[in-house]
Order: sequence, then C-alpha cells, then structure tokens
Amino acid sequence: MPKPMPRRLDPRSPLVLDTRDLPRRPGAMRTVDRTVPAPAGFGLAMIEAGEGTELDLHLRMESVSEGVLVSGTVSAPVRGECGRCLRPIGWTLNTEIQELYAYADSTTDETTDDEEVGRLEGDLIDVEPAVRDMVVLALPSNPLCRVDCPGLCPDCGVPLDELPRDHGHERVDSRWAALSKLRTVEE
Repeated sequence: MPKPMPRRLDPRSPLVLDTRDLPRRPGAMRTVDRTVPAPAGFGLAMIEAGEGTELDLHLRMESVSEGVLVSGTVSAPVRGECGRCLRPIGWTLNTEIQELYAYADSTTDETTDDEEVGRLEGDLIDVEPAVRDMVVLALPSNPLCRVDCPGLCPDCGVPLDELPRDHGHERVDSRWAALSKLRTVEE
C-alpha cells in the first residue's frame, strides 16, 4: 500500500525546524533556542499553557544514522484553577523532549508505522506534536493550589480554609423530615 502524501510544512512556522545546515553524518549537531507562541490545545480541562503563551525551546538537533534526534527542554507558563477550591493557580512548567525524526527511505522509516516515529519532510521537522505531547503529559490532571488544600464546603461553597473550625450546616435526612416538624411543634 503506498504511503499517504505528507502535508506541506511551512518553514516559517515557529515550531518547524529546518535541517538544511545540519550535515547528515552521525554526530553532527546544531542547537536551537527560540521563544514561540503556543498554539491552541496545549493543556487539559483545568490547566493549560494558553494559546499565545510563550514557549521557551532549548533544543539540540543531532544527526544519527536513521535521522535527526531532537532533544532538549521546553518551558511554559501554565495557568488554571485548583481542582479542590477553584482558586486561580499558575507556575512555569519545565519539561524535557526527545524525539527521533527518520530520514525518508531509512530503515527506521521502512520498519515502523507512520505514528510510531516522526518523519522529516524534505529538510523540515514539525516539532509541534512532540512539544504538545510533552507539555500536556507533564500537566497534572487535578492541579492543586497547595498539597494540603482542604477544598470547598460542600453545602455553602466557601473555601474551607476561610471558614472557622466549627463551621457546619445542619443536615436533615429527608426520611426523617416529618419527625423534625413534630419536634418544633412540641417546643
């Protein structure tokens, strides 16, 4: 079965790397340091590196026998809300990336599925999927403002750490509601 035609990459895209000046002999290396705006979708439901947020990329492209190994770090400010008390939270996320991009017609290209390993498209590498994966995987699925966050009062919705220690709400079991009415009549 013939391989599908790859989409055309835009060399001006900030998350596309050009390898023309990287020799194709193993051991050749080039570094890339750039700050780029985050595309949409760099996050989870409660926390994200929002669209347009600055991603700091410090990458190293190394020629290996089968392609180009891209490794390095990605830093991004992330914003969201605490999963317990819903207060706004944020910090700078630092994560590592390492991805192999196979040369066309290399052994790796022939022996792996299309989604298993990245591919060079001509002299261009699209690092957006790898960067997105590393950023999203590094985010907590239930972010907290602090480890011991007590959350919200289930009855009034006020953060528990803003309420007095003896805060509580009278709860009446609906099955006994009729009896509580009798008690008020007798008093």
